[in-house]
Formats: sequence, C-alpha cells, structure tokens
Amino acid sequence: MDMTLKAQEIAAFLEKGGPAIWAIAALSVLTAALILWKLWRLALAGAWSRGAARRAVDHWLAGDVARARATLDGRRGLRSIATRAAIEARLDPDLNADTAREEVARVATGELVRARTGLRALELIATIAPLLGLLGTVLGMIAAFQTLQASGSRADPSMLAGGIWEALLTTAAGMAVAIPASVALSWFESVTETVRTDIEDAATRILTRGGPDRAPYRAAAE
Repeated sequence: MDMTLKAQEIAAFLEKGGPAIWAIAALSVLTAALILWKLWRLALAGAWSRGAARRAVDHWLAGDVARARATLDGRRGLRSIATRAAIEARLDPDLNADTAREEVARVATGELVRARTGLRALELIATIAPLLGLLGTVLGMIAAFQTLQASGSRADPSMLAGGIWEALLTTAAGMAVAIPASVALSWFESVTETVRTDIEDAATRILTRGGPDRAPYRAAAE
C-alpha cells in the first residue's frame, strides 16, 4: 500500500513538472548509473592502488631489474602499465633517450584517456541539467500567466502562486541532478590527475636513474 502511494506521489510530481521534469528524471538515472560505472572502472584500473608500481620503481632504482619487471607481471593497473612501458623502453637497445620518452608518453596518454572515459558525459549532465530546469520553469511561468490572463477579472492570486510553485519544481530538480554530477566530476578529475602525476614521476625516475649497469641509451642518430 505504501509503495503504491509513493508511486502515485512520484507520478504526480512528474506530471506537475511537465516534459522538462521527465528529461531531468532520466538524467538523474543516467547520472547515478554513470557514477557507479565510473567507480567500478577506476577500481578495476587500480586508480587507488600504487603499491606495485612503487615497488617496481624501488627495485629498479636499487638495480634489481628482474624483480622490478616481475613485480609488474600480470598487473593491469594504470600505473603498472605505464611503469612497465618505461622499464621496457629503458631496456630496449634500439631506443635512444628521445624515442624512449616518446614511447612512454604514448602508453601513458592511452592509459590516462582510459581513466578519463565517461567524464565528458558527467560534465555535459552537470551543464544541461540546470538549463533543463530553467527551461521547465520558464515554460511553467508562461502557462501560469496564460491561465491568469484567461481568468480576466476573476483571477485568483492563489492560482498564479500555484502555477509558479509548480514551475519552480523543475529548477530545483535540475539543480539536484547537477550538484552531485559536478561533485563526482571534480572528484574523478582529481583521481585521474593523481594518476597522471604518479605516472610522470615513475617514468622520469626510471628513464633517468637506476637500471642495469650499461650504457643507458643508444646514441641518437646524427
């Protein structure tokens, strides 16, 4: 019985808001799904896991190349993949310093793009949700004043107030969707920025320090 009453209240709320509120409701579902999906993707990509990459860099700086490579075997995290690419580029006798850096940058860029997947959608939702709410409010206000005009001298101020109240529902709904989308977007961007900084640090340390006791790079072609 309570569930039926709740469903009726939700239906009445959506009906009062008009088409804009339906679009905002769809965006709210999409936002929740997108945030959960992004959390899952970042967890799988090891966005909060730094241990393996750090241990590999420490082994590399200590001169233990075999352990550095073994530490990253089977790892699919963002940092691990980029760190492995740096080690392999450093060990490749066919690469000079410039081409090694370019190869590591190519791999790191691909991993960062993977980490940022879905952020554009969240940014779009955070932008258009308030605009949809504003559009619904404007349309509702127009309808309210049209009703007031049609009433003529028999106009009831409460009728106008009720129409405005219903129109403002869409603005509130739009903001309710945009705020969590903006917060999630900022958090995900900070996570990817941390990953980028860690990758740059690991790659720089590997390409410039430690490693096997040999000439570090092939001489650049003249």
